[in-house]
Amino acid sequence: MKVILGADHAATELKEAIKVALFEEGYVLEDVSPSMPEMSDDYPDYAFSVAERVAQDPEGTRGILACDTGIGMDIAANKVEGVRAALAVNEFGARRAREHNNANVLVFGAELISRDVAIRAAKVFLETPFSVEERHLRRVGKITKRESGTREV
Repeated sequence: MKVILGADHAATELKEAIKVALFEEGYVLEDVSPSMPEMSDDYPDYAFSVAERVAQDPEGTRGILACDTGIGMDIAANKVEGVRAALAVNEFGARRAREHNNANVLVFGAELISRDVAIRAAKVFLETPFSVEERHLRRVGKITKRESGTREV
């Protein structure tokens, strides 16, 4: 599985720690963040870049984003059709994002989560499959229909 990473200046250190840990686990990584981010960089640029790459290959690609709270990245990534980004602050949230919501992008707030918890949560997210229980399929299906412009749910 390929993992696309993106972070703004506020979360570069967290993203780099996650990147090293995932590389050591053998993941194929692509980092769309600049190597030397500037204080004036804009989080939507990275969120859109990661989300668009994930949307192009939703079966073989996952994304991980980070900014100071994660909120802006989450909002921006969810504007890309086919992306279900989830903000997580621990391993439980990362697991449920995959199991229940079939999230394909995980978002962290560097001010909300420690480096070690973020690394563990990222690994859990990448290792957890989507549950194919009927209730989860039905709920994600409703989201997909709304996203495609269908009002009936």
